[in-house]
Amino acid sequence: MKEIGLEHGSHTVGFTHYLASDSTRTYKRIFDWNNNTIPRPIPISIWYPSKATLKGTKPMQVLDYMEILKEEEEWEYLPNEQILNWFNYANTTANQNHLKEQTITYFGLQPENGENGKYPVIVYAPSYQASSIENFALCSFLASHGYIVLSSPSRGTENRFLEGGTEKDMETQARDIEFLIKEASLLSTADLGKIATIGFSFGGLSNVLSQMRNESIKAIVSLDGSIKYQYSTLKKSPFFDIKKVDIPFIHMAQKDIPEEVMKEHNINPTLNHQFEFYDSLVYSQAYQLKFNHLTHAYFSTLGVLFQERDKRQDKSDAEIMDSYRWVSIYTLKFLDASLKNNEDGFAFLENPPVQNGMIILKTKLAQQRPFDFQDFNELASKHDYKDLETLYEETLQKHPSMQLPEGNLNNLGLQLTFNPETSQYGISIFLLATHLYPNSANLYDSMAEAYLFIGDRDNAIVNFKKSLSLNPHNQNATARLKQLQE
Repeated sequence: MKEIGLEHGSHTVGFTHYLASDSTRTYKRIFDWNNNTIPRPIPISIWYPSKATLKGTKPMQVLDYMEILKEEEEWEYLPNEQILNWFNYANTTANQNHLKEQTITYFGLQPENGENGKYPVIVYAPSYQASSIENFALCSFLASHGYIVLSSPSRGTENRFLEGGTEKDMETQARDIEFLIKEASLLSTADLGKIATIGFSFGGLSNVLSQMRNESIKAIVSLDGSIKYQYSTLKKSPFFDIKKVDIPFIHMAQKDIPEEVMKEHNINPTLNHQFEFYDSLVYSQAYQLKFNHLTHAYFSTLGVLFQERDKRQDKSDAEIMDSYRWVSIYTLKFLDASLKNNEDGFAFLENPPVQNGMIILKTKLAQQRPFDFQDFNELASKHDYKDLETLYEETLQKHPSMQLPEGNLNNLGLQLTFNPETSQYGISIFLLATHLYPNSANLYDSMAEAYLFIGDRDNAIVNFKKSLSLNPHNQNATARLKQLQE
């Protein structure tokens, strides 16, 4: 751990790990060899700023984290001497020594109150079928600088095995991310107004999906995330909407993959430089970096410590450790800027130190989001929905691309009308709507219903007749007129 050389923050880091369950989904333990289903188990690891340690309290060792790995792999009773062999790490003296190393984390300490009693929340999404603790050095580093970090393992929908990085796998992990956000709401020191996600590899695909449907997420960190390699998988989701990604985004990429490795593993050579997701971003302040000394596995703590080096492409241990340290620093500075509005964080991202192990590829400025229906409604509300035609014309001059869809106006008008406290506001919306869409039989029909609701029979009859003139087959208008004229 010392080789990485992270400069930890001022906070003591507490850690807890427990098993929660999601009763809305079922699950089978793969090696219990029975047909029993249980509520989906979600092991949760949390790193957090904590109070000072008691005298004699010892920090966790790397081995303590590896025992959590055993649990999440459903091999709780595996003897510790089998850990390296079992989980495909070389059983070398160096790796055995890593297991004995101390971390900066203390198990079970009391949480510490932050500024205003709260700390920003980070949800870490692990790589393909990986443990919640795969990046424990990064998670504890962030906690030492005033963040609460939650993580759960990457596992399949029905059991711990994923299908192969499919859309179903992505959806499952995205739901687990959202479960952790809900779990964070139980923490008294969590600031739920400041939530970000970090995703490594496959987790870097699922965390983008989560943000597309959860506006509480305010920033995204991609550690060589599969959003670069499997963008087509994200596009298959019914929740896909690139315009929803309107928050700060940073992607830290591995070094260029050598040609011989690409050929051997059948990797598309364009992926060294092509990044369709990043290029498609419209409303996100986005950053893209490449670390020339890191291959994919070394964006995680377990990879840095235990992964067998690839002689075809890997750099020296010293270069790998130093680059991992810079990945951690960039993550921290990005989160400080995005969640804490820290000027030093912004300055670092805009004027980073020059390092041989890293090059900055791109910084992408966010385009201004178009003024949309919701924005106009908020503006109209501030004007008590008065003189809306004039307000519309004035707003359109400032925002020429503004559109007020007919269906949205219709729904808003009815919603406001059927609330007795805002009925007149609804009438105002319908007057604007029929001004914009004078040939809409449906709008005149709805406006007639609005007048009928407030007891204005005369205007109701006028508008039902107008609707019927535009659409002679409007059975509702025919029935209503017959009723009103009896």
